[in-house]
Amino acid sequence: MDDLLLRRVRPGLGGELTDVRVNDGRVTSITEPGSGGFAARVVDGHGGTLLPGLVDAHVHVVQWATFRRRIPLGAARSAAEAIELLLAHLLATPAPQAELVVGAGFRDGLWPDKPHKDLLQRALPGRAVALFSADLHTLWLSPAALKLIGRDDPTGVLLENDCMSATAQLPTAAIDVQDQWMAEAVSAAAARGVTEIVDYEYADTVADWTRRGAPATRVSCVIARHLLDQAIERGHRTGDVLPDSGGLLTVGPFKLFVDGSLNTRTAYCHDPYPGGDSPGQLELPPSSLVPLMRRAFEHGLLPAVHAIGDRANTIALDAFEEVGCPGRIEHAQLLSPADVPRFAALGVIAAVQPAHQPDDRDVADRHWPGRTSRAFPYRSLLESGARLEFGSDAPVAPLDPWDGIASAISRTDDDRPPWHPEQSISLSDALAASSGGRRGVAVGDAADLMVTAADPSVLSPADLRTLPVTATILGGHVTHQI
Repeated sequence: MDDLLLRRVRPGLGGELTDVRVNDGRVTSITEPGSGGFAARVVDGHGGTLLPGLVDAHVHVVQWATFRRRIPLGAARSAAEAIELLLAHLLATPAPQAELVVGAGFRDGLWPDKPHKDLLQRALPGRAVALFSADLHTLWLSPAALKLIGRDDPTGVLLENDCMSATAQLPTAAIDVQDQWMAEAVSAAAARGVTEIVDYEYADTVADWTRRGAPATRVSCVIARHLLDQAIERGHRTGDVLPDSGGLLTVGPFKLFVDGSLNTRTAYCHDPYPGGDSPGQLELPPSSLVPLMRRAFEHGLLPAVHAIGDRANTIALDAFEEVGCPGRIEHAQLLSPADVPRFAALGVIAAVQPAHQPDDRDVADRHWPGRTSRAFPYRSLLESGARLEFGSDAPVAPLDPWDGIASAISRTDDDRPPWHPEQSISLSDALAASSGGRRGVAVGDAADLMVTAADPSVLSPADLRTLPVTATILGGHVTHQI
């Protein structure tokens, strides 16, 4: 039986100084300072704030772990500048000629020029180069990289399904190396107070996490579309605890895509994008979406449906209504006013990523003109009774819930004024959306906890982004302490 005493902590925002005892993975007492007695392990909170552990409800963990080692291209304001950043990095850190050059994080939604394979060929003749967009929906390949995976393409710029299938064909690090990267990435997440992640990697997450052993967080293993039959054969059901995982691994939801993304202009909308007649890209029409959702639900797997554009969200909500099942819509970035109350009415969770809002404000202003008052509409969703759950979508944004919390409160992440501040939400609501709905710490609660160095309620949003986490506790076990 675990026996942990947290001395001198303040449970909840504005809480009083107490001692908190944890036994067998649960909070068993909250007493006056100095009255907690002895314990097998004592953690001094130094007067910090004790809060529920944080949950990142949308992560691509392998890609995040790998992204941390890719050439960063997020600062590029054009295709030409992306190549300049690439060359500058290779000049400073040369890579073997035969090695695949991988960069990530570019956002071409506002670029004055277009990415093309010929640009990469001129800059790095004969080199295999693969550049990932920040939203993971675009892959920019050189001719040598296309040849490496047995493909040809007139531009070398692959979108949506082509992007994802090509990504799966690219060379990767050895499994043991990837697993080491994963362990480091998850430990870094624990250092930010994270006690659970939902892994949306497009792979057999159940088998991969079972192989890796006990992680430093709980992991919900999402079922990819192409693995539905396998999951049913294995008898997996959403929420099931996987055997031999110490209770840390569970079966997650079943992931489907209705549309693409804003930055690639493939988010499926009711109105066309400016300068053309395309409303975006419909990845899964209702005639295919509904049967897949129904089959999954009949076998105990709850759907998690990717929908970004307003028309995609209408289609997803219509499908949930027709199937009659609960579940999640991932992203929900642009909503028709009539669809906002349907989330609560249908029991559909709005699984959103607040850090995307400041990242995408400029591209939304350009490509969703006249509609941005209903983009990233967190307050409207909350006021309608919907349940919000926050994620990062790492590597699209860093795996750090504090970044999302600050963005949800402030609607900005720089010195510009808030973007549609009428859709901002309170700190307490943002923390709840980042903690699986938990709003405090009480006797009987699961001991997935964190101690922050200061009370978040007295900090500015900018300070929240760098708030030190002094301890993280997972099921009564300390996974991080400074």
